[in-house]
Amino acid sequence: MSEMKKDELAENQAAIDEDTAGAAEAAADEIESLRAERDELRDRFMRALADSENNRKRFERERREAEQFGGTKLARDLLPVHDALKRALEAATDEQRAAAAALIEGVELTLRELVNTFAKHGIKPVSPAVGDSFDPQLHQAMFEAPVPGTTAGDIIQVMAEGFVIHDRLLRPAQVGVSSTPKS
Repeated sequence: MSEMKKDELAENQAAIDEDTAGAAEAAADEIESLRAERDELRDRFMRALADSENNRKRFERERREAEQFGGTKLARDLLPVHDALKRALEAATDEQRAAAAALIEGVELTLRELVNTFAKHGIKPVSPAVGDSFDPQLHQAMFEAPVPGTTAGDIIQVMAEGFVIHDRLLRPAQVGVSSTPKS
């Protein structure tokens, strides 16, 4: 081969090498750009997926709470009815019970049905007894009085029972509480 052809071949090879290097560098830059875009899209997708899962869990929790506690307002409105029926039965004397046995039985059945309906919907009474300890989470102190033979914080009188719906307090039990007796 002639010297000129060798030089021309060398120049062509150099040009090809330069073009190949430039194309490789451009391809590497494009690959890196695509990887960055892929990583960004993957990150956005994972965040959207996590957000969707959090929303699903929140909606499920809200649905359960609505199912369990949706009747809270109605239940609170029915508590005075329960109290009135219970007071009516407690106020009836033996003489009145004998004279109006059917009426008393009707009131007892109505109260029993109301209590059963409450139980069916997760409403349970909070019925403290005299001598129990006062629990501010379940009881409301209506008065405090020193009573000999008791310790501070003992329940000395129950005015009205309280109620819980599932695990939430619907109405606290109304009680009288002993203060430290004076010696």
